[in-house]
Amino acid sequence: MMSGIAIVGAGHWGPHLARNFNDHLDSQLLWLIDSDETRRKTMGERFPSVALSDDIMESLDDDRVDAMVIATPTTTHYELVLESMRRGKHVLVEKPLSHSLATAKELCRLSDDAGLVLMVGHVFLFNKAITTSREYMTSGELGRLRYISMTRTNLGPVRTDVNAAWDLASHDISVANYWLDSIPLRVSASGGSWLNEGIEDIVVATMRYPRDVLVHIEASWLNPRKRRLISVVGSDRMLTVDDMDLTEPVRIYNKGVVGEDSLMADTFAGFRSQIREGEVLIPHVTSGEPLRDECDSFLRRIRRGGETTSDGWAGAEVVSVLEAMDLSMAADGAEVDVEAVR
Repeated sequence: MMSGIAIVGAGHWGPHLARNFNDHLDSQLLWLIDSDETRRKTMGERFPSVALSDDIMESLDDDRVDAMVIATPTTTHYELVLESMRRGKHVLVEKPLSHSLATAKELCRLSDDAGLVLMVGHVFLFNKAITTSREYMTSGELGRLRYISMTRTNLGPVRTDVNAAWDLASHDISVANYWLDSIPLRVSASGGSWLNEGIEDIVVATMRYPRDVLVHIEASWLNPRKRRLISVVGSDRMLTVDDMDLTEPVRIYNKGVVGEDSLMADTFAGFRSQIREGEVLIPHVTSGEPLRDECDSFLRRIRRGGETTSDGWAGAEVVSVLEAMDLSMAADGAEVDVEAVR
């Protein structure tokens, strides 16, 4: 049986969600909700059989609607998700889940109590380069993980409701949590606000995970170059993920330092003699659209139940880290205990 879908928000991401649910064999796109008349008209031309409105209540009153897909600004998520689940609808909401940990946890508890699917759109968890990289890490092929460096920059889009951590670093936090099967123990962060007072355009953060793994994030919407680059350093091998490389996004480097306990650090030549340079493996990463896989996972869970890669509680864990980053920035970069925030 097809699931009836209503999409709230027709800005940057909403049309992509609409296309996927409209084309999916297991869903029927019934409603498109947006407050902007021009966007509604544009969407109506693309999807002429879909009902349009500026009022979410019209779709919530429609018994054919099984699930709400919310792609609106972060600060609106809580009220829209809350009202949707109160009306018995499953929900896929774009990241981050909510604007605070308290409201995120409230939504998760409501989902559990009502038996409704709550899924957060951390789309990179459905990226084949990310899932392939996790296989190399969990197999032990990289050796003991040491640190991960994550860079996500571009010139825009600039947000006015949340900072660059909530908008951009939320992707990287979700990936790090997924790869390491944990949340960080401690977080420190610094940021700078130039375009809108009190809203950081760039955030640089360091997260300390269990097993002594260090994760560094640079997130900025005020940068001349679009970069989505991750480096993973292990004791045996190193791995990179370049999301801008559509053909060969993942590379594994057989590189490292030999004889680490007796490094000849007195000369550069001595250090170079202990560098191991091996082959570079470029694994085949199957092409696909992560957003389609995300939508498919949501529909599959509605039909069959079970777990999904990015459920509400996983989304709440990301929010707890974001709150810790905000606290650290307010304290001039002081390290914050994430467990204390939770």
